[in-house]
Amino acid sequence: MTATSAAITSSASPQLEAALLASVPTGLLIGGQWREASDGGTFDVHDPATGKVIATLASATSEDAVAALDAADAVQASWARTPPRVRAEILRRGFDLVTARAEDFALLMTLEMGKPLAEARGEVAYGAEFLRWFSEETVRDYGRYLTSPEGKNKILVQHKPVGPCLLITPWNFPLAMATRKVAPAVAAGCTMVLKPAKLTPLTSQLFAQTMMEAGLPAGVLNVVSSSSASGISGPLLKDSRLRKVSFTGSTPVGKRLMADAAQNVLRTSMELGGNAPFIVFEDADLDRAVEGAMAAKMRNMGEACTAANRFLVQESVVAEFTEKFASAMAALTTGRGTEPTTQVGPLIDAGARDDVHALVSAAVDAGAVAVTGGGPVDGPGYFYQPTVLGNVPNGAAILGQEIFGPVAPVTTFATEADAIRLANASEYGLASYVYSRDFNRLLRVAEQIEFGMVGFNAGVISNAAAPFGGVKQSGLGREGGTEGIAEYTTTQYIGIADPYAR
Repeated sequence: MTATSAAITSSASPQLEAALLASVPTGLLIGGQWREASDGGTFDVHDPATGKVIATLASATSEDAVAALDAADAVQASWARTPPRVRAEILRRGFDLVTARAEDFALLMTLEMGKPLAEARGEVAYGAEFLRWFSEETVRDYGRYLTSPEGKNKILVQHKPVGPCLLITPWNFPLAMATRKVAPAVAAGCTMVLKPAKLTPLTSQLFAQTMMEAGLPAGVLNVVSSSSASGISGPLLKDSRLRKVSFTGSTPVGKRLMADAAQNVLRTSMELGGNAPFIVFEDADLDRAVEGAMAAKMRNMGEACTAANRFLVQESVVAEFTEKFASAMAALTTGRGTEPTTQVGPLIDAGARDDVHALVSAAVDAGAVAVTGGGPVDGPGYFYQPTVLGNVPNGAAILGQEIFGPVAPVTTFATEADAIRLANASEYGLASYVYSRDFNRLLRVAEQIEFGMVGFNAGVISNAAAPFGGVKQSGLGREGGTEGIAEYTTTQYIGIADPYAR
């Protein structure tokens, strides 16, 4: 199939883009001050729609990372003693400020990550909600007081902040991944060193500046953007003052971080890779299933760990589902995210686009058919056609790997038991989606599939009030919900002699 050219003409004026980029801090935030890297080093940030450099930031060194931890450790005790209501009000002001600046945050994400403006606005609303949710949870982190079963002691249980944290965020959701970690850490009373992804650090820089304006004290949140992830994590994970690491990213990197964290027995939260099955049973509402498939597959151009990766469709309806799904995918408009008509932006870089195409090519060589799409888009930037692959054989590599692109491989199953077996035939266990009109079937499938999150007739399930996380190779720990704040606290038990005992 011949690729078509992507429209890259921006509807946002160059002057508006330049003014926004000029307002973003480019230094390292350490102890409340923006400063240059200790060795003067820098790195460039590119617009994936054009490949052009849009900003140059200070690149933190290992020395800078330790300085950031110095700052976090210096204020940990005082921050932990800060009344919960004070911390809550800072988070609430942060929510208000981010919401008021929604257009700035949305445009900045579009420029550095590529997603369409409409989708970036959705991320601002989603990301800001973590600030509001945890502002409410800050004052509700309950302990307990009770009498021991034999009546000899009183039991007092309290939650304390775990201590300085290293937060490592990915490039695909530049705002939401920062707020999802920073908000519960603030709520719990922890100080932080934030390491944004080098591909999309600008949003974190602007967010950190916003949180300082919201009243976050100097040293509580430190930001060390860098071209070297290991240069930041390496020395910090060896430092006994660090007490927790939270990472969102690939499973191989997560495993290395867990191994390093074991040396100091650090608390870890790991949100790793995914290989989400999207199961469509023959009794499903197919129009609704296609609508859900579009949401689950095309959010963020498929560059999401929760993205539907394998479409498992019952044999009797696979032809109808595939036809409707391919028609919806073919109707999408590809272009620079600032264009009002754009529905699909570029992939993050050339390597990502090449990896996606290699998976598609291998699947076609194995017998799959490109019903729509199937190749890169001609022209500048890193665009890939929205693609539906039919007749994908069960052993195809594309069914076993995280695609991270706008490609939907469709395969079939015969029975409910087959669907469950195929869904579980993955080392990953993050998100999953099931479409059926039979609620008992939905419950049976949810009981048996090995995933941390299940969507019943819903293609988008992430929510600040819900626990986000997976099982197996998809990681451990939860972000969001009442469980989210627990990841940043440690439990202390105090045994008190019973005042009535003699």
